[in-house]
Amino acid sequence: MNLKFYSLPKEKQEKIISAGFRVFSQNSYKKSPMQEIAGYAGISKSLLFHYFHNKKELYLFLWDKACDITIQYLTEYACYESSDLFEMMERGMKAKIKMMYKYPDMTGFVIKAFYERDLDVQADVQKSYQKHFNIKAQIALTQVNPKDFISGLDLKMMYREMYLASEGYLWEIYQRRESLDVRKLEKDFEEMLKFWKNIYLRKEK
Repeated sequence: MNLKFYSLPKEKQEKIISAGFRVFSQNSYKKSPMQEIAGYAGISKSLLFHYFHNKKELYLFLWDKACDITIQYLTEYACYESSDLFEMMERGMKAKIKMMYKYPDMTGFVIKAFYERDLDVQADVQKSYQKHFNIKAQIALTQVNPKDFISGLDLKMMYREMYLASEGYLWEIYQRRESLDVRKLEKDFEEMLKFWKNIYLRKEK
């Protein structure tokens, strides 16, 4: 990336970033034209290529930007600072819901990028995801007290089951190419958390 991008006024930077999120959230990587991104950003295509040498560079820049914003929200909500797994998940859900309302196109982009199958960007996105989120979540899991859960429960297996269910929910949205209904998503995840608590938490006598 041309570092002159950062010398642009903040408002101009945000306009280019928002345009990228918008176009990439509506199309696959391959079918997202740089011309359209430039149009939404209010600049020429040649100027966009001046700041980002190619589409892949812009795409991965936007992915990293989305990761930074997500981590910022998760940190503000202290998502990984509790020994209560479900409290951790509830904080994470609240952080992401707030973020979705503020950055709806970014959220759509993240979902599409996570499931993107174009070999030009797939490996980079998955590697970045492992670095930013999955490892952090695994570390947080070590802080959980097994005594809070039903006897003999495999915590790693439980976490994987919940992770796959959450991923499947988003995959279904992606497959149907629906616009993101944040209120419905919030309600559905509240129901899922309630269900998991009822199944996995130790019952008080």
